Amino acid sequence: MMNCIELKPLEAEELNRFVRDNQEAFNFGALEEFGLRDNHFEEDEQIISRATIEMSVRDGETYRIMQSGKPVGGLVIKVDGDEGELELLFVSPHAHSRGIGCAAWCEVERLHPEVRVWETVTLYFEQRNIHFYVNRCGFHIVEFYNSHHPDPNDPDMAQDKDEQFPAGMFRFEKVVR
Repeated sequence: MMNCIELKPLEAEELNRFVRDNQEAFNFGALEEFGLRDNHFEEDEQIISRATIEMSVRDGETYRIMQSGKPVGGLVIKVDGDEGELELLFVSPHAHSRGIGCAAWCEVERLHPEVRVWETVTLYFEQRNIHFYVNRCGFHIVEFYNSHHPDPNDPDMAQDKDEQFPAGMFRFEKVVR
């Protein structure tokens, strides 16, 4: 079933709620996988820091995913010509498994038909995300970043990964024809 969703550009006064909702969604996956014993948090028991989210928002196109006039998630993308990057995509844990993320992704592709290659990354333990990107949205895993193979575009990643995510991250691509 395709959900009727809308991508609404983020307004400045909604930033705090966007950050909190994003952190809740990212923490859900980590806590589901590791429980409270987890040591993968960037700051104050947050799997993704406020600074990381704000940097993505500042540098990209940011949208709230709306359903029936209520925010149920959000996303941040960057587009440069025919290349696009999905920086963040989250759906409220209370709205998981309802097709919202897939409907939002279809809307992103509709908004940017000029993009021929989309890229994103996700943490090694996020099985829900891996399933979503590969099986629902048509992405392919093209690389696995880890301490032996750091992201060449992020020279600090090898050190950060050893501290926060020693087992790494997957990089995905989707080629749109």
